[in-house]
Amino acid sequence: MKLPLITVNAFASQPFSGNPAAVTLLDDWLEDATLQAIAAQNNIAETAFLLKTGPGAYKIRWFTPAVEVPLCGHATLASAFALRERFGENSLRITFESKSGPLAVDCDGNSYTLDFPSQPPQAAPTPNWFLNAFGAHPIEFHQSAFSLALFPSQEIVAALEPDFALLSKTKGSNVIVSAPGEQHDFISRFFAPADGINEDPVTGSAHCILTPYWAKRLGKTTLRARQISPRGGELRCQLAGDRVLISGQAQLYSEATIHI
Repeated sequence: MKLPLITVNAFASQPFSGNPAAVTLLDDWLEDATLQAIAAQNNIAETAFLLKTGPGAYKIRWFTPAVEVPLCGHATLASAFALRERFGENSLRITFESKSGPLAVDCDGNSYTLDFPSQPPQAAPTPNWFLNAFGAHPIEFHQSAFSLALFPSQEIVAALEPDFALLSKTKGSNVIVSAPGEQHDFISRFFAPADGINEDPVTGSAHCILTPYWAKRLGKTTLRARQISPRGGELRCQLAGDRVLISGQAQLYSEATIHI
């Protein structure tokens, strides 16, 4: 069996930036163990597997090198890019059936806008695992699909050096750290060692949490964001009721064939 493998840098306006994702279009689902093995061998933050269900419509699943995840923004953006640029998809709005419900990507040239669910965070006590792993006290701590720790400045967030070994052993320790941006409305970083990703370069799904938080705090619904990982990435975010619109660009990195 031969399968196409397209690697795309999502939320990237230039090569070697943004978050890489691998995309494979299937004729039928393979065994979960095979999907996980492919993702493990790819060894990048996310591999997306797609199955066409109709005109401009697909099922989508996402795997890190270690686990399947219920929602992934950058690999969904990468999937829309790969479908249009390499798999002959002509729809300007591509819909995806996922474990997190219906998702969509609107395509406009090299701009891709994710239509994702809003996941507003709720204030919570700072857990001991965060204090032990980061050695720093946030000014606020919140819970949603991921934890969210707020700090007063971009400089503090940039300097954080978490204990990845400790986080990898702590269930539910996937965490966003965020602060006001120096040149953006807000900045962030995202850590998920328990899911096989020490630091994710650019995390679309984290902005389902960050956008409603910062929209409320700043009193506006359209926001400019940057994830300040070493690779870095730019995002444009809009709160639209119970949905979040997350926009960015993408860059093709490579094309290959998987032999099974």
